Amino acid sequence: MPSTDRLDHTVINVKGDMDAAKALFGKLGFTLTPRGYHSHGSMNHLMMFGTDYLELIGIPEGKEIERKDLEDAPLGINGVVFKALDVDDIYARLQNVQFDGDPPKAFHRPVDIDDGQRDAKFRTVTVRDGVFPGGRVYYCEHGTPELVWRSEWQSHANGVTSMPEFVAVANDADSEVAQFATLLDTEVEMDGNGVRCVTLDGCQVTVLTPDQYLDRYGELASTMGSRNAIFGAMVFATKGLSMLHDLLDDLDGVVIDRHPGRTIVRVDAFDAVLEFVGIE
Repeated sequence: MPSTDRLDHTVINVKGDMDAAKALFGKLGFTLTPRGYHSHGSMNHLMMFGTDYLELIGIPEGKEIERKDLEDAPLGINGVVFKALDVDDIYARLQNVQFDGDPPKAFHRPVDIDDGQRDAKFRTVTVRDGVFPGGRVYYCEHGTPELVWRSEWQSHANGVTSMPEFVAVANDADSEVAQFATLLDTEVEMDGNGVRCVTLDGCQVTVLTPDQYLDRYGELASTMGSRNAIFGAMVFATKGLSMLHDLLDDLDGVVIDRHPGRTIVRVDAFDAVLEFVGIE
């Protein structure tokens, strides 16, 4: 049966190139939130959808931060985050399945809104390093969701409304998808082509073998190199691919592959594969 968990957001690590990332994702038709600075030192821009969002996260130049996970991680898609009503309950679940790492942590970042500046507050708990070698997997509890999901940030020129799929790639896809099923307390599903996934409320996590990944994304796929697993792609639902295509004409810094009903965009500078699926 489907998991009761839901996707909260996905993360692209841009390290020190936040200005370039902001400009490029803006040209791709996303509305970006103003730059935020977390109390533990990292900075971000968000692209807000209905109930989920995409986060660009980076490291301010010359600043000491508490985020060795960002400093040590490569550029690109390196985080998938699920919603938590109470991260203490999630931490107990992680302990029960032996996925636990550090206890929950709290942090905040200032947000400027019409009536002044307020602190957006978060608590997170992260799956232990090594359980998912493709990147960071964690849960986020929003203490102030009204400061994050705001209507002025939820409309996008490319028509994107949600992220219905997150794609992971692993040499041992059976083990990887089983780990996600354990984490999300659900079952592994497999289609007629041998593609494995777990289903959440409103989203699915698909785990591909390297060959399946190349079949789906071809030359736009990221290179695994010596890694056993990577986070391979983010999938976005858009109200109209034509809205996206109008923005992609003559856009530098991306490689585009168009198919009936879907368009794949590779952002070379940040080793990120974005797939846009029309829902019109």
